[in-house]
Amino acid sequence: MNVVGSLTEVQHSIVIGSLLGDGAMRCKANALLEINHCFEQRAYVDWKYRHLIDLVGTAPKARTGNGSRVAYRSTTLSRSELTPYHASFYGGGVKSIPALELTPLALAVWFMDDGSKSYRTVYLNTQQFDVPSQERIEAQLQSQFGIRVSLKRDKIYYRLRMAVESVSRFRRIIDPHLLKEFTYKLPA
Repeated sequence: MNVVGSLTEVQHSIVIGSLLGDGAMRCKANALLEINHCFEQRAYVDWKYRHLIDLVGTAPKARTGNGSRVAYRSTTLSRSELTPYHASFYGGGVKSIPALELTPLALAVWFMDDGSKSYRTVYLNTQQFDVPSQERIEAQLQSQFGIRVSLKRDKIYYRLRMAVESVSRFRRIIDPHLLKEFTYKLPA
């Protein structure tokens, strides 16, 4: 997928990274992007909002979810320039990973959304995607960035585990874009 349209490169990267991570889309005539994180990550939602502001109608706000969970959410307007992303990621009716080219910013957004550390390595929590999607992004990370990951079982699903020797390369790639409040997700 190489759709930018009237989006800036930064907006394109944030949309791609968000869709690989926690972002969700809905579409009737045109698509909208929903960004939803825990309330403690409101600075991150605000950061995304500032970059996507010309696509959004209202500022992010807190909302109560299941039980006592408080989320912080921003939703774009339904926009024609977002519709190709919906077609690529949801074309089969369920969210999957299309063929795409990642930017370092998209990789950083994905990691901030869905990355975690485990001792000396990093996981990209891709459990929401089917195995063919995960294999596609596994090959993409290797061919585009030289980052080795492999599928590892997480209960009944799979997620991507980064090879320990690829972590420093990964860090160098995302570091210019990583917000300081997410450095805790990287091994020391």
